[in-house]
Amino acid sequence: MNFFETTCQEPTIDKSIFGLCDDQNRTKAYTNIDDQTKWIATVRNHRHKNLTFTAIDKCVLKDEEEPDRGRCDGMLTSAEHELMYFVELKNDRKQWVKDAIEQLESTIQFFIEHHDMSIFKHKKAFACNKKHPHFQEIDNELNLRFFRTYRVRIDVQAEIIIV
Repeated sequence: MNFFETTCQEPTIDKSIFGLCDDQNRTKAYTNIDDQTKWIATVRNHRHKNLTFTAIDKCVLKDEEEPDRGRCDGMLTSAEHELMYFVELKNDRKQWVKDAIEQLESTIQFFIEHHDMSIFKHKKAFACNKKHPHFQEIDNELNLRFFRTYRVRIDVQAEIIIV
């Protein structure tokens, strides 16, 4: 399992603002700069860092692979800036936070099994929902457990700010 599979990566993007989309039609997630109505998450990249979006669900991990384990939609990386953000995109209302966190956690476990995460300094996981775009408080205990277990910070919000 290669999370850096080039066939799953989009060309590098350095726009100051763009969106992450998932059409929920059994295709992989993707970036978009033109149609904000499709955006589930908004990426704010004011320093114009070169970012690579990799589709994880339906590309790095196909539907038939590991059918009993969840996976997030994608990740944003920049080796140059030591940045890695896992992203789960949701467009529903019920129990979405719990489901998104489980998918992010499972994906991070897959990543750790196949790659060295320590090469990235800035590591975050984002649970994003178009219907709930603003920051939602995460239980401090969950936040702490997540960070202690994976050395990854977790946020529930549809705005991803690149540091």
